[in-house]
Parts: sequence; structure tokens; C-alpha cells
Amino acid sequence: MATKRINLDLPSVENRELRLGTIISWNGTTGDLLKESDYEGRSEKNAGKGGCCGKKGEGCKLCELNLPFTQQTMCCHAIIETQVSNITDCVLVEHSPIGCSARLPRINITYNQTLARRGKAPQTIRVLSTNLKENDMVFGATAKLKKTIREAYERYSPKAIFVALACTTAIIGEDIVSTSSELQDELGIPVIPLECEGFRSKHWSTGFDIAQHAVLRSIVKKKPEKKQKDLINIFALYGSDYFTPLLKPLGLRVNYIIDGADYDEIAQSSEAAATTTFCHTLGSYFATVLEEKFGVPQIHAPMPYGFKGTDEWLRAVARVTGKEDVVEEYIKSEHERVLPKINELREKLKGLKGYVATGSAYAHAVISVLRELGIQIDGSLVFHHDPVYDSGDPNENSLKHINDTYGEIPDYTVSKTQQFQLFGLLKRVQPDFIVIRHNAIAPVAIRMGIPSLPVGDEHMTVGYDGMIRLGEAILEILSRKKFGKALKEHVKLPYTDWWLSQDDPFIIAKHPEIIDEAPDKFTAKKKKRSVKKNG
Repeated sequence: MATKRINLDLPSVENRELRLGTIISWNGTTGDLLKESDYEGRSEKNAGKGGCCGKKGEGCKLCELNLPFTQQTMCCHAIIETQVSNITDCVLVEHSPIGCSARLPRINITYNQTLARRGKAPQTIRVLSTNLKENDMVFGATAKLKKTIREAYERYSPKAIFVALACTTAIIGEDIVSTSSELQDELGIPVIPLECEGFRSKHWSTGFDIAQHAVLRSIVKKKPEKKQKDLINIFALYGSDYFTPLLKPLGLRVNYIIDGADYDEIAQSSEAAATTTFCHTLGSYFATVLEEKFGVPQIHAPMPYGFKGTDEWLRAVARVTGKEDVVEEYIKSEHERVLPKINELREKLKGLKGYVATGSAYAHAVISVLRELGIQIDGSLVFHHDPVYDSGDPNENSLKHINDTYGEIPDYTVSKTQQFQLFGLLKRVQPDFIVIRHNAIAPVAIRMGIPSLPVGDEHMTVGYDGMIRLGEAILEILSRKKFGKALKEHVKLPYTDWWLSQDDPFIIAKHPEIIDEAPDKFTAKKKKRSVKKNG
């Protein structure tokens, strides 16, 4: 079971690829990936009989197309910055060179957007860097770390201080766990180590688990004084507060964690009636630990997107909170309220073909909404795939939910934001527009003349009204198709004609010897050979 793989006594969490079998390169149909993942078939009785591997709850080992290089990516350390630095009354100390803090201005903008969306006062993120130099790398920097932690305490009087490891400090063996323990005794507040060096995991999503593990160990109340029967934990990122209007008719309140929350809001999560999330990829670890270790039920249901997903999610919330007597009438009234507008949008969006490029479970959510709007989805790019989430509950299998509810997606790709692949992925599907979560790959699409919708508000597609919000946003970007067309005509993509002529975006993974051939030796014969191998 999941509890065998979660140990809060350890200072850090096991990597996703080891714990869940996470992969970052794959290509095929959603049906094929479901069979390989075998989410429901992994039990002691079926161990080793098809699917990916082993016993239920022990992760999977899928065949993976390993690219010989990465064009760009994020890392666990960067994710930690987006998480714990967004706790309003805590401080993050980055034990690293100053370059690891380069993203902080952008994170600060997003942080203040989050505070505004939640009705909180604006403030600057509280992050200090030890600013390691060459001498520190040679002689060690523990003294510098202690000084920085003390400075953080004196300057901000925080409720807790987080200490983040980086690639450099991991390489020279800095012991942030012992140092944090020593300073915690000295200062009298939690000083929480985060072993989040950038090379720790092959996918940045492990960084979310590291942050959640840390707050569960050090901030969440181990023995809650009371139970708040109307409080629902929502594990979320920066999105607008669309969960409150969704749950308020059931008499329930929302407790957002981690981004934009304060220390006490996180601490009270063990007092809540239940925990749920806008995305199983990001919230599964936190919710599973709260359920297994703290007795707070997790909402085991599809995510609240589209009619069916939202209906089932609300019913699951009602079962846990004792609201079953009112939920059906509420669902019925919501259908009646939004259906006329959704039918109007369906008429306007008829015949369109979309494409989704976001994180794993969130892509499934967006696909649900697009298909509710009558939009054809022949392809999608997700940045990683978890064959199973920490709960191991099949009701959280969001890939199966979209496959069973809305039909198979023929061109489903797993790859972590590799811009050079996106041209080929879009070329074979030929969508009318693309929904993108990570803005860095959007320029490729718009240079191809494909209107792009970068989703800056993660919650815009949540619930019944989320279908309307997304539909209206698509109509808005489609009204500016002329801009994309002009770019396509006048801007050249920064890739060779040989690469742009390839039909398989994973040809380099299948035939890595290709990259050893000098660019000026790509003769017509070799081009034909590589394409033939691809076939």
C-alpha cells in the first residue's frame, strides 16, 4: 500500500521515478499507455502478469524513449522556490550560488497575483541566498549558511525557515539537515531542510513532493485540537478562488495550501474534513499522507472538470462531509444554469480541433473540458506520466477517466517541454489552437500560425463555470488568428530543414547515432536512411 512508501521520519521523500515509476519520454495512444501502466491490475495476485510491473502501490516500470539530450527543463530546486517561498510568513534560504535565484523576480510577480486572487495584502517573497563563491566551494560554506539563517530570523521574525540545497552544495556535501537541526534548537522555530538539488530527479514534479513532505513533517499539526467539519483542504498552485463558489452551496469552506497560505493555514490542514486538489499530479502526495497519517479523508474521485468529473467529485465530497441530502439538487441546478451557455459555445466551437500541452493530470482535466465543448482532440503533450499516484486508488486514474469518458487520443506524447519536438507533434495533428501551461514552448506554436492559449490561471477550467471560461478564452484567441498567420509567413523556426522534415519527434531517441553525424554530412542518402529507420 502507499503507506509503505511514505516515511515522514526521513528528511526527504523518495524520487517519483522510484516511488511511482514516473517517465518523461513516451509516444502512442492513451489506450496503449493505460495498458502499459496497468493501474488497476497491479496486485499481489497479478504480480508480473502484464502491465508495467510488480505489486499494487509499488510503482511501475514503463518502456521509456530516452532522448540523448535535453533542450531545456526545470528542476526540483526551482519548484521549491515556487512553493515554500509562497508561504506568507515563512522564509526560504537558498544555500547556493546567486544564479539559482535568477527566477525569483518572476516568482514574486506570480506570488502577488496569487495573494490578490485570494484577497490578501501584497508583499515581496522572503528569500535569502548564501551567495556561494569559489572559495566556498573549495573550503565549505556551513558557517555562511548559519549566518544567513540567523539573518533571516532577525530580519523577518518568520514562523519557519526553509533551507534549500542546490546542485553545488550537494556536490560538495553540505549537511543542511544537521545545520537546520542545530539552528532550530537555537532559534526556537522550525528550520526545515529541503534536499532538492537540481539533479536529484529526472522530473521537476519531485520538487512538489519535497515541499509537501517538509510541511507535513514540520508544520502540519500532529495532534489537531479540533476537527473543522466544514473545512476542505485544496492543494493548489496560484489559481483564482473558484473552489469557494463551487463548495459554498454545500456549506463548506476552502483551505488553500501551499501557495499563498500562511503557517497557520497549513498547520490546520490536519483539522479539515477532507483534502482534494485541482490536479492529482501535484496534490496526491499531500492528500495521501494526510489520509494515512493524520486521518483526514482524501477525495477519491475524478478531478472537478467537465460535467461528469465535477458531478462525481461533488458527490464524493458530499459523501465525506455528510452533504448527500443536498448535493443532487445542487448538481441538477448547476447543469440547468450553465447548459444554455455551454450549448451556445458548442455551436460556435463546432468543427474545431484542439491540442493540449501541460502537466500530466492537468492535461487530462483540460482535455475533459475541451471535449465537453465539442472540440476534437487528436493529440496531447504531457510533461511526464505517473503510472500510479500515491493513493493507488483507481478513482484517481485521470488518464482512464478521459479515455473511458471521451474516447481514445491517438497521438499522446510524454516529453518534458522540449521545444524542438513540438513542431513535429503539431505538424502531424494540425490543430486549430493549442492550450499550453508552460509559456516557454508557446512561441513554437504561434510561429507555425497556431493560436496559443497560455494558461496563467490554473483554476480557470475548474467546475461547471470552467467550461464557459475556457470556451470564451478559446474564442478570444481564435479572433486573432491573423497575427499567427503573419508570424508563420515572416518568421523562421530555428531548426534545420532536415529536422523539420522528420515525421517522428522521437527519431533521435530511437537512433541516437544520428547526432554523431556532422550537420554538413546530412546527405540525401542519409536523410532517407534515417527516415526509413523511423518507419
